[in-house]
Amino acid sequence: MPDSVCKILVGLSLAGFLLAGWLATQSTYRSDTNAWAGSSSSQPSAKMKGNAGRGREVFNGKGVCYYCHGIDGYLGRKPRLEADTAALIARLNPPPTDLRNPIGQKLKGDKQRVRAIREGHPGTGMFPDTTMTDQDLADTLVYLALLRKDPNPTDE
Repeated sequence: MPDSVCKILVGLSLAGFLLAGWLATQSTYRSDTNAWAGSSSSQPSAKMKGNAGRGREVFNGKGVCYYCHGIDGYLGRKPRLEADTAALIARLNPPPTDLRNPIGQKLKGDKQRVRAIREGHPGTGMFPDTTMTDQDLADTLVYLALLRKDPNPTDE
């Protein structure tokens, strides 16, 4: 199959995945504004140690967090995306959270962050991620903490 056809198919399937996730979170939010009460999402074990370097790899790779939140959490540093996927992300309302600005973040604890990652974040375009292992999640949480601690690192 030619590369151009593969790129189109990947772009279309990703756009469909994002759209389906967005629609699911919108309908969940409308049907139950307290969708997390009594949630059964699993937390990484308290004994599980996270690794920020691996968390960065998950954030900018498998977790596709960077599609909406920007490469390394910089909202202005979006990856190269298919036009329809980029347009869909640009229309998200509310827009993706600036993960490097702790003041503007609505989720204040790791328990809330785990729920948002595992189940999606009702009322936003954040869709559930079912691909992360508990270790991936622990690593990502450590990386997110690093982003909040030092929003303007000098080693960009």
